[in-house]
Amino acid sequence: MMAGMTDTPHPLYDRHAETLHRALTAITERGYWSAYPESPSPRVYGETAAADGKAAFEAYLGGDFPLDQPTDGDRVATETSPFGVALNVSYPHATADQLVTAAAAALPAWRDAGPQARVGVCLEILDRLHKHVFELANAVQFTSGQAFVMAFQAGGAHALDRALEALAYSYAEMTRHPATASWEKAAGKGDPLRMSKTFHVVPRGVALVIGCNTFPTWNSYPGLFASLVTGNPVVVKPHPRAVLPLAVTVRYAREVLAEAGFDPNLVLLAPEAPDEKLASTLALHPAVKIVDFTGSTEYGDWLEANARQAAVYTEKAGLNTVVVDSTDDFAGMCRNLGFTLTLYSGQMCTTSQNILIPRDGIDTDQGHKSFDEVAGGIAAAVGKLTADPARGVELTGAIVNDGVLERLDEVTKVGEPVLESRTVAHPAFPEAVVRTPAIVKLDAGDTATYSREWFGPISFAIATDSTAHSLEILRATVGEMGALTAGIYSTDEAVLNAAEQAAIEAGVHLSANLTGGVFVNQSAAFSDFHGSGANAAANSALTDGAYVANRFRIVQSRRHV
Repeated sequence: MMAGMTDTPHPLYDRHAETLHRALTAITERGYWSAYPESPSPRVYGETAAADGKAAFEAYLGGDFPLDQPTDGDRVATETSPFGVALNVSYPHATADQLVTAAAAALPAWRDAGPQARVGVCLEILDRLHKHVFELANAVQFTSGQAFVMAFQAGGAHALDRALEALAYSYAEMTRHPATASWEKAAGKGDPLRMSKTFHVVPRGVALVIGCNTFPTWNSYPGLFASLVTGNPVVVKPHPRAVLPLAVTVRYAREVLAEAGFDPNLVLLAPEAPDEKLASTLALHPAVKIVDFTGSTEYGDWLEANARQAAVYTEKAGLNTVVVDSTDDFAGMCRNLGFTLTLYSGQMCTTSQNILIPRDGIDTDQGHKSFDEVAGGIAAAVGKLTADPARGVELTGAIVNDGVLERLDEVTKVGEPVLESRTVAHPAFPEAVVRTPAIVKLDAGDTATYSREWFGPISFAIATDSTAHSLEILRATVGEMGALTAGIYSTDEAVLNAAEQAAIEAGVHLSANLTGGVFVNQSAAFSDFHGSGANAAANSALTDGAYVANRFRIVQSRRHV
């Protein structure tokens, strides 16, 4: 069967049609909706789900990961847990040519199955992953350094929501036009010209997903599932320090594909040996036509410049900025920003780094606050959240790599400390490296310091001449370096409007006056866009039509009737 825009319903499509249709409605309405409960409570998932998931995770440790796919006979084990837990999981290694050849061979039957079959199979994969969400969460926790609840939510439920969102956008784009059309044009006194036309959804080719260490599933799932559902086989190249979450993902994806009668090599794991540079080899392979990447600006820029044969989607680094003008809830503002800076020790691509405050202070519900009082209020909120190690580590998690520690050491040599980073002993994992956030006071003239990204638990309270000056800095720094998030605190509607205009010009998503349970560094699938593609921090958005539509092309055929 040749695939058009619509095709014969598939059993897996029928099984999950309600979920798909609800997701299609959600991306249109942009309200709150989630298909996968974010609470790991036994009341939601059952009394044994957590223990079963942990046992499944522990069964992988110290052994050969069960993955039957092409291999050159070698195995690789590169992961080190930020919590100090011995992982020692080995994975089957394959060359770039082996992976790409196997993936390409699987493409024709998957392409010809059509959009409904593909989306049905992909929805079944998500359902299978959801059944193993505790297993997945443990894998995310112990490779990324996230605390368990965050790993369950961001690495499990929210990652699945983002995948479903990508499926919904992809299905909408693939079915935007009819599969067939009858064309008739008058031709004077003779018979009209009549043609039948068929429109085929044609995938671009082999897709490559390059995973990151901090959010191995949340950042990888949108690209993985957008490429797969649009007909492209996917090679998943995990970060060497976070292989297991994506290995689990690939395992269950391959299981579902095989059960559905498709070649499981539609999804392949590409673990790399130390210093192999497999990602670069794959990214430049002539058969690789799509690349998704989350990580450093340097490597993202390299991919954009060099993987010329592929459509490249990147999420890189940026200077996430908050402008503080005034507030009618000073305590709430400080609590909210304190939580933002503390969560996962700031190891999120959306965490605020630069907090711009007028040097003459701000007006609040508690009276006028000086610059030092504002910075001190935020620091006090962080201190309160991290004062009790047993509770604090459930927010901070562990430090993911030595680069973060190096930046924490470097930042002690710049500016004046408002809050110094502390080393905390993790009650459950004594070998874990835990550091609390550092806040450093700078002046607006210290551009060499705050105009670069300091990934990790590092932020700057920056004294500016005025709120207008703060907005100028936002425009300049985000305009040059990019950002994924921006925030504004003000009781003045004119200031809020000016901040929104600045954000539009800089192409960055803006949050205003967050004082409650919504935080600038968190985004909700089906409602919030992650990244805009409108500044240097990312060339695409998770998830919109532009993110999925270029993963396939429309090829038509026509015949006279």
